Amino acid sequence: MAEKLLVVDKKDRIIGAESKEKCHQGRGILHRAFSILIFNKRRELLLTKRSRFKKLWPLFWDNSCSSHPLKGESYKVAGQKRLKKELGFSCKLKLVDKFFYQARYRNIGSENEICALLIGKYNSPEIKPNSKEIVDWRWINLKELKKDIRQDSKKYTPWLKIDLRKINYRVI
Repeated sequence: MAEKLLVVDKKDRIIGAESKEKCHQGRGILHRAFSILIFNKRRELLLTKRSRFKKLWPLFWDNSCSSHPLKGESYKVAGQKRLKKELGFSCKLKLVDKFFYQARYRNIGSENEICALLIGKYNSPEIKPNSKEIVDWRWINLKELKKDIRQDSKKYTPWLKIDLRKINYRVI
């Protein structure tokens, strides 16, 4: 049986649970999610490219990792577990913000989320991406990334663009 996502109200209070598929149909059902930005000691962001197996925004450049906390999980614990599953490592995470967003992907489905923005630091060369989740990755300077987003924003996920507006160098 598929695990259910946590359905929430606009104040991030849990009001139920629903399948991932149903949460992403049509305009979407508001649910909890998290977005992780991992930085190295040079203050570069670990950017990942979503696999072709992703239903929403396949082959788009994305944050380091993102997913949904499950019942009984904090955002940080869920984030650490997801990092291990997607990238083969885990690290300490800091919650820096939460935001609401809704974004439609073609006529396929939508994101409708209260998203926790988590930031971590990782300096090892050991990155082992899960090919079902990630097709490519790279470290990138934030100024270079923001410049590329201005030039060609269509190759990046909508939540990554929000993430970048929410952070500043004081939290990295």
